This record gives sequence, C-alpha cells and structure tokens, in this order.
Amino acid sequence: MQTLELWLVRHGETPWNREGRLTGWTDLPLTPRGEAQARALRPFLEGQAFAGVWASDLERAVRTAELAYGRPRRDARLREIHFGQLEGAFWETLEPRYKAALLAFEGFQAPGGESVQDLERRVRGFVAELEPGRHLVFTHGGVVRGLLRAVGADRFVPNAAVVGVDWTRRALRFVREEGAE
Repeated sequence: MQTLELWLVRHGETPWNREGRLTGWTDLPLTPRGEAQARALRPFLEGQAFAGVWASDLERAVRTAELAYGRPRRDARLREIHFGQLEGAFWETLEPRYKAALLAFEGFQAPGGESVQDLERRVRGFVAELEPGRHLVFTHGGVVRGLLRAVGADRFVPNAAVVGVDWTRRALRFVREEGAE
C-alpha cells in the first residue's frame, strides 16, 4: 500500500508571535530569532527525501522553507486561519468566548474571517490532492493543529516545530520542537 506522509513545519517566530497577537493572513516577516529557528532545522531536514516541498504563500512560511530546506511550491490553502476583524488582536485582551473557542479549536468563527471548520476543509482539500509519498509542508500553527486533530493528536505546536504524520493510517509519527537534536 502506498502511503501519504506529511512532515509539517510551523514557521519561525514573527514580531506578532513574540507580542502575543493573532496572526492570520497578515504577511509578516520572521524576526532574527525566527530566521535562526529556521536555519536550525536544516540539519534535521537535509538528506531527507520528499515527494514535494510546499509552503503557505505567506512570507513567514516561505522564508522558513528557504532557510530550513530550499525553495518550496507555494499554495494559499496552507495559510493560517483568517482572523478577520480579530487580526492583530492581543491574546490577553481577546474576549473570553473567542479565547475558549480557540483553545478548544472548535466552535470558533472569526468575525469577517474563517471558522475552524473552514480552515480544516481548505487544508484537507490540499492534502487530498497530494501524490503518495513523503511531503514537507511549511505552514502555520492552526494548519498543523487541524491536521493533528484529524489523526487524534490535538495539540498546539510552537514556532519551528516539525511534526510527522502518517496521513494514510491517521497516526502521529513524531513531534520535534526547537532545540531538539
């Protein structure tokens, strides 16, 4: 049986990540720390064979890919959830109902943006079109979390984490966070 394996990489740190702000479709660069995080992934990723290397079309994901592995193919379906009117909001000042829905990662609908279900539908459309094999995907925290939920491993991952998923068997293979060898 041919399998589909995803290596999901959350982009490096951005200014808004550092400030605790919701960052959806706002196109922000990496901070110097974010660039260092991306470069630190290279020894782990180089030498691995991938059927495809993909990234969200937002700068933070593309730059992480370039520094960590090489030039990716860009796909807007790999973008973070669209926070609409909540874009740029500080987490600590967010209304409790939005915090609770984001922490649960269900029942969330951004005013003027997307719901968690919209995000998951968009991302699963991308995954459904992939050829069998191992694919390296540079993306965002919400995308990674949505795919992890689909394999029964719901969790938040920090910037520059790499998560391996056997999509065919719907199983988590590994989680590698910053500083791991």
